[in-house]
Amino acid sequence: MTPHALFTAFSTIVVREIRRFTRIWAQTLLPPAVTMTLYFIIFGNLIGSRIGEMGGFDYMSFIVPGLIMMAVITSSYANVVSSFFSMKFQRSIEELLVSPVPNWVILSGYVTGGMARGLGIGLIVTLLSLAFTRLSIHNLPMMVLTVFLTSALFAVGGFINAMLATKFDDISIVPTFVLTPLTYLGGVFYSIDLLPGFWQGVSMINPILYMVNGFRYGILGVSDVNPFVSLGMILVFISVLSVIALRMLERGKGIRH
Repeated sequence: MTPHALFTAFSTIVVREIRRFTRIWAQTLLPPAVTMTLYFIIFGNLIGSRIGEMGGFDYMSFIVPGLIMMAVITSSYANVVSSFFSMKFQRSIEELLVSPVPNWVILSGYVTGGMARGLGIGLIVTLLSLAFTRLSIHNLPMMVLTVFLTSALFAVGGFINAMLATKFDDISIVPTFVLTPLTYLGGVFYSIDLLPGFWQGVSMINPILYMVNGFRYGILGVSDVNPFVSLGMILVFISVLSVIALRMLERGKGIRH
């Protein structure tokens, strides 16, 4: 395929994905905004006023980066897993498989569409947070890199989940039993410095901890882990999962029967 044809195929997938989640905005954009607003009110205002400071900042300011990242992670993942599995379920994915579109273009298109939703939700949550606290950016490149790479990582993860899923129930297993626990235990609501030494060590094997703290460093300038280590780990995870997704596409895993 020519570069123009490749770009046309890529942009077609991306535009379709964006139109899909914006058309049903009441299901894709509104619920995360409402949920995060409740977090701000309950954890930030009501509970945070009793906790006081954490990491040298008031509790509301401390949890805002984590809540933004939590919204980005779940939305990026959910968009790709639901969209690609729906294509499988409706058998419209076969149109892509018989076309000359390379697998990397298919993967890139769906991942970019998932990132568009995840980053859009992240922006909405950020704007909502301004009604509750003031945000200052400590390191803009670190903040942008962390949120973009994290969104891409979980979009790829959603793609793999969609390929492995055989029924609609399968696409909710990972978010419910993997993503949610790891996110809540990833330092969104607390600093791991508060934990005993053993549990600090256990927390270090949670990949979401690095993403949340990398983003928090970009905004507040504080982190429980080295932010450059966080970026390195995200890049490694993206590389590994992308290779897995491309190999699965090549073999038609979960698609060709």
